[in-house]
Parts: sequence; structure tokens; C-alpha cells
Amino acid sequence: MASVSLSVSTVKPLGDRVFVKVSPSEEKTAGGILLPDTAKEKPQVGEIAAVGPGKRSEDGSRQEPEVKIGDKVLYSKYAGTDIKLGTEEYVLLSEKDILAIVD
Repeated sequence: MASVSLSVSTVKPLGDRVFVKVSPSEEKTAGGILLPDTAKEKPQVGEIAAVGPGKRSEDGSRQEPEVKIGDKVLYSKYAGTDIKLGTEEYVLLSEKDILAIVD
């Protein structure tokens, strides 16, 4: 089987897909208790690393995505496909799975 080397610059999402760099999860609770790796929840916040050209409408034109590279977003908990490039974690998901842009 051939090996493929990927980097963020070589990943180009198609359609209305976006490539999100996952923000690291919290290591402590609000009360200061350290969490082991098995108790940590999957983070739902990340930064847009790449954006597809947009979804095609019924007349064949493209609808421009509402998000752009660099936006911090909140996305659905179980959405997308998890991808690990080097030590960084990413999620490839559809624009409809993005819930909000976080300032």
C-alpha cells in the first residue's frame, strides 16, 4: 500500500466542506481538578484552516461559504471526520455542522 504525506496546504475541501484545526481540550475543571485523557470530552471549538468553494445551488451557481480561513467556530459534537496531521488534530466537516462563529 502506498503512503501519502498530507499537510494543511495540500488539503483542499470540496463543495461546502471546511477543514478545522481543533483547539486543545481543557486539562483542568473549573474547580482545579486535573482530568486524565480518558475523561476529557472531544472539543467542539476550532479554527478554520481551509474552506471549500461552496455548495452548488439548484441553478448550478455556487453559494459562497459564510466562514473564512482564520475564523474560530463552534461545531456539532459528533460531526465530521477526525484527521491527524503530525501532532495536530483536524476535523473535516460540512458547513451545515458549524453552529456559530466565536469572537
